[in-house]
Amino acid sequence: MYAHVKHIIQLMRPQQWAKNLFIFLPLFFNANVNNFHQLALCLYAFIGFSFVASGIYCINDIIDVKEDQKHPKKSKRPVASGKISMRRAIGIAMCLFCAGISVLFFSSLSLSVIIVTTLYLIMNLAYAFYLKQLAIIDIMCIASGFVLRVIVGGYAANVELSHWIILMTFLLATFLASAKRRDDVLFHLRGGVVARKNVINYNIEFLNALMIINATITIICYLMYTVDKEVIERFGEKRYIYSTAIFVMAAIARYLQIALVEENSGNPTGILLKDRFIQLCITGWIIVFAFIIYF
Repeated sequence: MYAHVKHIIQLMRPQQWAKNLFIFLPLFFNANVNNFHQLALCLYAFIGFSFVASGIYCINDIIDVKEDQKHPKKSKRPVASGKISMRRAIGIAMCLFCAGISVLFFSSLSLSVIIVTTLYLIMNLAYAFYLKQLAIIDIMCIASGFVLRVIVGGYAANVELSHWIILMTFLLATFLASAKRRDDVLFHLRGGVVARKNVINYNIEFLNALMIINATITIICYLMYTVDKEVIERFGEKRYIYSTAIFVMAAIARYLQIALVEENSGNPTGILLKDRFIQLCITGWIIVFAFIIYF
């Protein structure tokens, strides 16, 4: 019984829920984290969205079962290893979709939250069945998924989103998705196995360039955000917002080091949960930015 529950949890990939923390960004940047009603609504949105996302992971594992069986790490996933049958995985996915939408529906959240979450579901199903085989389009889909998370957070907290948060989310997600594809190409070059069909449409040089371009634009965009007149006025003439840029630059530089020097960038969430340097950068950024906004 314990082993069965363990495999279901592995199938749900709760560690990937860290990506859904983007839902809380609009509330954080709007200086409303201490508004418990809005915080509770964002928490409900986070839970419901996470269940839907886990359902999508189940569908992905079913569709990618043959490719995953060729991968040294992905072959250990419940469906690829045969610990959970595809039929049972489909049932679990349907239960997760229903649970996620139910949480959103019965949590006094706006209809917009449900619509955007449904759009995320449809986009990811299209991605799982076809779009992930199209080079560049697959990266854009991943990045768009992060933007939709932020939009869900905006609607949940009833916060108007600025163009800055949309731009920076999309750019950062594109950077991370490029690093993930680079890892797929490395696996193909080292083992000669095509674990993902569209890997043949990428090469290391192209993805290195794409990562560096996105890293550069992300940093520039963040710097422009910190010195934007409207942003400074919004935070009460606190002109030292730019001081938080050092954490952003350091974290991106470290991720580039992991990808280009250590060549181990296939799991952004895993890196976030394990790399102490990046964790310190994120913690420092949160503390300094929170101090600027709330004190």
